[in-house]
Amino acid sequence: MQANGAGGGQQQQQPPQQQQQQQGPELGCLGAQNGEASAGTAAGEQLAHANGLLPAANSPGGLSVNNGVPAAGGPGPAAAELGGGGGGGGGSALKKKKRLSQSDEDVIRLIGQHLHGLGLNQTVDLLMQESGCRLEHPSATKFRNHVMEGEWDKAENDLNELKALVHSPHAIVRMKFLLLQQKYLEYLEDGKVLEALQVLRCELTPLKYNTERIHVLSGYLMCSHAEDLRAKAEWEGKGTASRSKLLDKLQTYLPPSVMLPPRRLQNLLRQAVELQRDRCLYHNTKLDSNLDSVSLLIDHVCSRKQFPCYTQQILTEHCNEVWFCKFSNDGTKLATGSKDTTVIIWQVDPDTHQLKLLKTLEGHAYGVSYIAWSPDDNYLVACGPDDCSELWLWNVQTGELRTKMSQSHEDSLTSVAWNPDGKRFVTGGQRGQFYQCDLDGNLLDSWEGVRVQCLWCLSDGKTVLASDTHQRIRGYNFEDLTDRNIVQEDHPIMSFTISKNGRLALLNVATQGVHLWDLQDRVLVRKYQGVTQGFYTIHSCFGGHNEDFIASGSEDHKVYIWHKRSELPIAELTGHTRTVNCVSWNPQIPSMMASASDDGTVRIWGPAPFVDNQDIEEECSSMDS
Repeated sequence: MQANGAGGGQQQQQPPQQQQQQQGPELGCLGAQNGEASAGTAAGEQLAHANGLLPAANSPGGLSVNNGVPAAGGPGPAAAELGGGGGGGGGSALKKKKRLSQSDEDVIRLIGQHLHGLGLNQTVDLLMQESGCRLEHPSATKFRNHVMEGEWDKAENDLNELKALVHSPHAIVRMKFLLLQQKYLEYLEDGKVLEALQVLRCELTPLKYNTERIHVLSGYLMCSHAEDLRAKAEWEGKGTASRSKLLDKLQTYLPPSVMLPPRRLQNLLRQAVELQRDRCLYHNTKLDSNLDSVSLLIDHVCSRKQFPCYTQQILTEHCNEVWFCKFSNDGTKLATGSKDTTVIIWQVDPDTHQLKLLKTLEGHAYGVSYIAWSPDDNYLVACGPDDCSELWLWNVQTGELRTKMSQSHEDSLTSVAWNPDGKRFVTGGQRGQFYQCDLDGNLLDSWEGVRVQCLWCLSDGKTVLASDTHQRIRGYNFEDLTDRNIVQEDHPIMSFTISKNGRLALLNVATQGVHLWDLQDRVLVRKYQGVTQGFYTIHSCFGGHNEDFIASGSEDHKVYIWHKRSELPIAELTGHTRTVNCVSWNPQIPSMMASASDDGTVRIWGPAPFVDNQDIEEECSSMDS
């Protein structure tokens, strides 16, 4: 079959009237569409389909037509098209084809590549012939065919033709290395050890490239059978799969004008979908990179009704102010601490997302202002307010108190953080020291002279972050006994929390609100607006899928939610009647959040009930652009 589907040599016989009406390229176009090779085609010009493109018809040297301009030496049938009108009259008037823009050419090539991947080669031929575009350089087409057919010597010769089209001279060496590596592995799989050894010694080694890899390849000579070779080389074996993967690697060295990068249209569409999701303020579900999971016909948008902005449940079992709430790491439980001296543990129903009371832990004489779950969720530590010198360590499964710890009646143990190993925790307060203890309350280490407001253990298992009365967060290393300044604010840091990856810190700053810091670069990233923050201790949190959102309580009785990238709130949740002290986002259920308030209640927030597609479409149509 000829290039771009155009018939070469002799045209098929048609009745005289049809011959007069089908001037120009239409005969070749129809011939390619029907998959018929034109008679008289030279054997040397009969190349197999490669992305549906072969050398241009009637063009010496295989030069192709581009943008409707005839190639050198040929009459260029693709340069003209039949004129409209006058169905039964005399000869049709020829007119010049409209010249395509570069972006139009690119789109046609992308579509052609995608259609070729679907096996619609005849359609690709017709598209290229009618548009006058070239899917890829003829030398690249030959190269592709020879690689897929395993004709390695011919593929090496093709590299010499491609040399002038490659920007980097080193790229040809790398491409040749990849070719010879595949050739070597296929010889080994076929049991042709002598031929494989010849490739290794006389072809790969003289390249003087990646000698370390050559040593690894030489080790494959000791493989006893093909399965052993494929396993050790992490290779699919001789055939289409491994050669396609090889071709993908080779394409990275060629300019896109010569050969398009693999699956370019799919990659562009995937990037567009991901960008729309990233820009969607309410997107709160796992990103699926599979294009089959989305519609490409409409823009991505999430409705506020799918977001945890609606009260699902109000927990009223506490009989005084609720100071703290925290979901367990596995998301199956919620712990709430109150001024009423109790901690209540709630069970989350995995199906209905309703909470029911599981256990009540009593006896915290000063009330409970801070709670921390152990990494495995088997234990829970409860702390009291400023004048509390005691700490309670509870076994969550049995509801029994394992340890009640107090180093001194003059201590203030108001904050606690677990070491990632789950065998130690640190605790401290504003009386001037903090401690590292084991599960039995035994003192392991202490750090004197630090008035602690809030604590956090980093994932390295060595560093403890502590906010102090000097409006800063410092890092303390218990192994080498060093400390360093990380964050410096101009106002008291009432509380802070750290993102899962340890990179970001979320601070509630007195009279200022919620601040986001980058701990690695030690810079203030963003100040979130809207929240009312005085000198009460309010605990904010990261949340949602991939921790894309931030939530905080407020002294104006509201819960505020921001997208991490936006300073303005995307939701203000009302319902509480006094200060909201703490919010906690379920780490396993992105659509569930809890808030604790001085009004004595805990509210569970979730999506709007009975959300259907019509509701989403109506809300989307009314959203601000």
